[in-house]
Amino acid sequence: MDPDSEDKKMIAIIPARGGSKGLPGKNIRELAGKPLIAHTIETALQSKLISEIIVSTDDKNIAEIAVKYGATCPFMRPAYLATDNSKAIDAYLYTVDRLERERNILVDNFVVLLPTSPLRQVSDIDSAVKMFYDKEADSVISFTEENHPVSWHMYLNKDHSLKKIFDINLKNRQDNRKTYYPNGSIYVFKKELLRQGTHYSDKTFAYVMTGERSVDIDSELDFKFAEFLIDFIALEEKKG
Repeated sequence: MDPDSEDKKMIAIIPARGGSKGLPGKNIRELAGKPLIAHTIETALQSKLISEIIVSTDDKNIAEIAVKYGATCPFMRPAYLATDNSKAIDAYLYTVDRLERERNILVDNFVVLLPTSPLRQVSDIDSAVKMFYDKEADSVISFTEENHPVSWHMYLNKDHSLKKIFDINLKNRQDNRKTYYPNGSIYVFKKELLRQGTHYSDKTFAYVMTGERSVDIDSELDFKFAEFLIDFIALEEKKG
């Protein structure tokens, strides 16, 4: 695939609603000197395969900051698509459908970049999009390796007694097959797959990212860890 081919470029949607019960205001909270969402925008701007970065939000402050850092916000997301119970797929399709209707363009495929993953690199975005085209995929989703065997996981009952999820596996960790989980960083979709109400098909492929680039900010601890990694990476780059 020619990375500079105009017909291979996609829009990128950054969903960033204003409400966040776990960490209020996290999408525009300052991280390493700039709003959290700015990290994703600035990385996406470097991509050879993204034609436009569109922020989908219900919050005017987020919209203003997004535009300041180089994204566009052509319309606000309606309130019914910005609640705790709203489905992400519905918000993506609303954005794409409205773009098609108001701009008279056809959006068959697009990228979704969550603002809570500030440590992805532009090479991750471009590699995921390239995988999407090379494999003729319905979707490509970023994953990272799980450090512990999933077979070790258990439920806790109210009295803290254990309830098995899987048959007990007493193998040493190194003897278990590696498992991977979605890190919430990059999604490349065919629009028609989302119309079916799912992210996955038998033509879904995983783009694997390293652990240090897979931080997904959802708590105060996540924020502090991300700040530590950004400072650490900057220090290592100075050392050469």
